[in-house]
Amino acid sequence: MTDTRDDKTRPLRVGLTGGIASGKSTVSAIFAELGAAVIDTDVIAREVVAPGQAAIDEIRREFGEDYLTADGKLDRATMRRLVFADDTARSRLEAILHPRIRDETLAQATAAGGPYQLIVVPLLVDSPLLQFVDRVLAVDCAEDTQIERLMARDADSEEQARRILATQASRQERLAIADDVIDNDGSLERTRRQILALDRAYRAESAC
Repeated sequence: MTDTRDDKTRPLRVGLTGGIASGKSTVSAIFAELGAAVIDTDVIAREVVAPGQAAIDEIRREFGEDYLTADGKLDRATMRRLVFADDTARSRLEAILHPRIRDETLAQATAAGGPYQLIVVPLLVDSPLLQFVDRVLAVDCAEDTQIERLMARDADSEEQARRILATQASRQERLAIADDVIDNDGSLERTRRQILALDRAYRAESAC
């Protein structure tokens, strides 16, 4: 591994990416168990749209009350259907959320410490946060596996699952930016073995 950090006094920062339903949450949870500092932009995205936050007020003005629940929270299912069917709507939502998510991610990473840091960014291919990490780790699995998991979790149909996948960077694009890859098509134990090997390598590189 080649250390690209300009500031050797801070921990190594690894950008964890992968398509929807590829297993990023499972992988990041194992890294956290091993002691890595994990900063998840999906968690941050939920925090920035909590009631009382400026983003939820902006979403109300931009999209209307139909995209909020009765208690003032973001109606995720309704918003998901809109943005996965309408590119313009997705861009409008991203313009509200992405700057806030970026700023909070950087703040948490600066404060986190740890032997090394895992910055979980599902759409890292198109994110300005790509310039913020030292290495990229892609969680990879077959598209059929993603569709199966999506239909069990988020999608109403195979057609909707495929539409969701089509809005994201392709598998090839994710692999093209990856320094390291975890094959998550096998058993959990196989995935864990790959993570253990990377944990040792990241600790060694971060200490350099």
